[in-house]
Amino acid sequence: MHTQDLDWWLQNLRNYGSLFMGEETNVSFGDKTFGPNHILPTKGGAKYTVGLNVGKFIKVVTYQRSSREVCRDVSKVSARISRLEGMQAHACTGDTRLVKYFPNETFELQP
Repeated sequence: MHTQDLDWWLQNLRNYGSLFMGEETNVSFGDKTFGPNHILPTKGGAKYTVGLNVGKFIKVVTYQRSSREVCRDVSKVSARISRLEGMQAHACTGDTRLVKYFPNETFELQP
């Protein structure tokens, strides 16, 4: 944990792309499962959206906050997707949380 008062950062920061709050939340979760990054649908997206639109001129900031209990499922999914994509370091962030938060459980993480 880098700070004890996560809400202070959420209330006071204004310029960021995505804020990952607390040790239960990490970049691979945002990239692989929580969104708003890699899980956006793109196949066939040109049928209903364009590359440049009014949304490009609106500032959007996002944040993610998780809990240890949510980490059980999200860690498994993030780790498996990351391994399938060859992103071992991302996979390890999920593995690490499973071992830390659920030491008495066994998880199948390989694709």
